[in-house]
Amino acid sequence: MNETIQEFVDSRGLAMRVDRQGGVVRGVKILGLHSRNGRTYLPDALAKAVPLYEGAKVNVNHPKGNPAGPRDYQDRIGTIRGVAVRPDEGLFADFHFNPKHPLAEQLAWDAEHAPENVGFSHNVQARTSRQGDATIVEEILRVQSVDLVADPATTRGLFEHNADNPAPPAAGDGPLAVLTLDELKRHRSDLVEEILQEQADHVSRLQAEVDRLQAGEALRKKEATVRRLLAEFALPDPETAPGAARSVVSPRFLESLMAAADERAMRELVEDRARLVHGRPEAAGGRPLARDQHLVYAAAPPDVQTFVKAIT
Repeated sequence: MNETIQEFVDSRGLAMRVDRQGGVVRGVKILGLHSRNGRTYLPDALAKAVPLYEGAKVNVNHPKGNPAGPRDYQDRIGTIRGVAVRPDEGLFADFHFNPKHPLAEQLAWDAEHAPENVGFSHNVQARTSRQGDATIVEEILRVQSVDLVADPATTRGLFEHNADNPAPPAAGDGPLAVLTLDELKRHRSDLVEEILQEQADHVSRLQAEVDRLQAGEALRKKEATVRRLLAEFALPDPETAPGAARSVVSPRFLESLMAAADERAMRELVEDRARLVHGRPEAAGGRPLARDQHLVYAAAPPDVQTFVKAIT
């Protein structure tokens, strides 16, 4: 499994050598075999990671926003060089810093007098596996950033602060910055289920809305087809037909058209009605094709009078 990992490493207990004029702090610790986050790094993983850390740029503090995003120019303070593996200890290197950087003097003083304050935070892509409750880092795939951070020794877990001095994570920092889906499933399966249920409900609502819109569109298309066929066979428009002419396109007849299976069936109904209105009833085969008997208009036009007479 590949995941994003952030580790904090300080130089507590190390005898570092500082070259203030040359801008070098020699012998800083980059990564150990066992992290405060409970991860174990295989020795082979550290050995293979040496070229990934060699020349890595070092910035002050964490990035604001995306952990892998671009950094501000004023945040750049130096680079990591001379990376080497020390058996049973981890990765060590020389930290080459800009002696003109505003924090250079503070860095040099801490390295000489308070090495526990000189620490790094890493964002890396790694391949991991689980052995019981332990996470084993089998290979470091990519070093995304190396950041010089304050008080790394107070960090007890992944983005966790000392319990005696809690503080909210800054923007782009905190557990959510590197939280993976696998970790969320493993530790908070209830949240995953809640999110999935919320998504399912949302999809269901969207599908219902789509079905409603599609049904409305189908109805509009069918109504348009009815009007087109009525016009094609010179039958009155149901909305504009005056007086007695509306009996030709009565609500019952329109319902039968809308209930027709397809345009072919609608065309047959309209054609039969047109034969009754514009021609003789026997032209349609003498079949009783319509039974709209509820309106008879004596003053109707001749063709309508013929139609009304035919259907009564």
